[in-house]
Amino acid sequence: MTKKELIKIAFKEIDANRDKIIHFAESINREPEVGFQEIKTAAKVKAAFAGLCIKYQSDLAITGVRGMLAGGKEGPTLAVLAELDAIINRDHPLADKESGAAHGCGHFAQLAQLIAAAYGLKAIMKELSGRVVLFAVPAEEFINLEFREGLKSEGRIKYFGGKQELIRRGEFDNIDLVFMQHAQSDYPGRKAYISAGSNGFIGKSVRFIGRAAHAGAAPFKGINALNAFNIALTAIHAQRETFKDQDMVRVHPVITKGGDSVNTVPSEIKVELYVRARTIEAVKEVSFKVDRALKAGAMAVGAQVEITNIPGYLPVENNEKLRRIWEDNAAKLLGKENILSVGARSSSTDMGDLTQIKPGIHPYVGSFSGDLHSKDFKVADEEMSYLISAKISLLTIIDLLYDGALKAKEIIADFQPNLSKEEYLDLLDSLTYHTRWEYKS
Repeated sequence: MTKKELIKIAFKEIDANRDKIIHFAESINREPEVGFQEIKTAAKVKAAFAGLCIKYQSDLAITGVRGMLAGGKEGPTLAVLAELDAIINRDHPLADKESGAAHGCGHFAQLAQLIAAAYGLKAIMKELSGRVVLFAVPAEEFINLEFREGLKSEGRIKYFGGKQELIRRGEFDNIDLVFMQHAQSDYPGRKAYISAGSNGFIGKSVRFIGRAAHAGAAPFKGINALNAFNIALTAIHAQRETFKDQDMVRVHPVITKGGDSVNTVPSEIKVELYVRARTIEAVKEVSFKVDRALKAGAMAVGAQVEITNIPGYLPVENNEKLRRIWEDNAAKLLGKENILSVGARSSSTDMGDLTQIKPGIHPYVGSFSGDLHSKDFKVADEEMSYLISAKISLLTIIDLLYDGALKAKEIIADFQPNLSKEEYLDLLDSLTYHTRWEYKS
C-alpha cells in the first residue's frame, strides 16, 4: 500500500472518531490531577486503549500507562508520549476545588492527540515496520516536592520527574526514538514550532529554623525564620547581575509554610525553589551561589537552614533529522509559513532527560489562548488542538516506519547520545544532596 493510501485511511479514522476524541479531551480537562496522583486520568487512558483493543501496561511509576501497537514487519520502536498531570492554579475556572489542580499547560490535549493517533494507527499498523509505544507518562510538572519526598521515603519513587523515574525503571530501555508535542499559545492561530532547546534545572527544598517567641511581648527572645528567608531572597537578587545572559538563568521560589500564627515569631519557614539555566554547568554554578545566599540569610539572624537539592530536568536537545521530518509534516497540514523557528526556551521539561539519551524532539503546537500556567489558558481551536495536531504526529510516525522504517533506522544509526543510561543516573545522583547549616560564633 502506498504512503498516500495509508495516510488517507488513518486520517479517515481520526475524523470518524472526532466526537469521541473531543469528549475524551474535555473529560480529562474537567478532572485535573497532579503528578503521581493521576488515578482518574490514567483510568480514562486505559479505558480508551481497551476500547481500541490496544494491549497496555499500567501502574508504571505509579500511574503511567503504556500501550503497544506492533507493525506488520520487524523494525525499531518509536514512543509517542503524552503527560497525565496538571499544575496547581486555583484561579483557573476548571481548577479542582480541593487540590487546586488545573490543566493550564495543555496536557489534556496531548492525551487527546495520543488517542487520536491511536485511532489512525490501529487501521494501518500492519503496513508499517516496527512498533509504536503510546505512552501516557506521569508527573512532568515538578511540584509538590514535600509530597514526592514522602513517596521517595516510602520507596515508591527515587526521582521526582515521571520520565526520570520511568528511565530508572527501564521502561525506555527497548525504545529507540521518542517524541511528543506540547501546547503553545505564544503564537495565535494554527501555528507550530520546535525551539532550539530548553533550560535544565535543580529543585531545592529549603527549611529555615528559628525560635518561637511571643511576637508582641518578647520578640527579642525569638529567632525569626521568615526574616532569614527575606534576607536570603535579597542576597539571591544581589547575585542576579552575575548571571550570564547566554545561560538564561531563572531563580524562582515559593513559600509553602510562612509561620504558624501572627502573634508568634515564625520558627519554621519552608520554601520550594528552582535554579534554571541553559546548561548543567551553569545550573551547578548558580545553585552554589543560591546556597551561599540561603546560608547568609540564616547567618544574619542566627537561624539554621536545611537545603535539599533534588535533581531537576536536563536541557532539551532536539534531534536535527527527526526535527526536519516533523517540520515537513507539520508544513503539509499548516503551510510552511506557519512552522516557526524559535530560540531556546527558559522553561524546562523532563523530555529533556530523554533527549540526552535517545533521539527525540519536543515541538509545540497551537491553537490555545492565554499564557501557559495562567488562569486564562484554554483551547481556542478544537480541530487544531486535538485532531490536526494528532495528524502531524501520525504523518511523522508513518514517515519513520514506512518502507522498512528506513528513516527511523538512519536516525538511530547516526545518533550519538550525550549520556548513557548509567551516566545519566549517575548525574542525577550527583546532583542530590542534603545539608544543614547554622551559624556558630
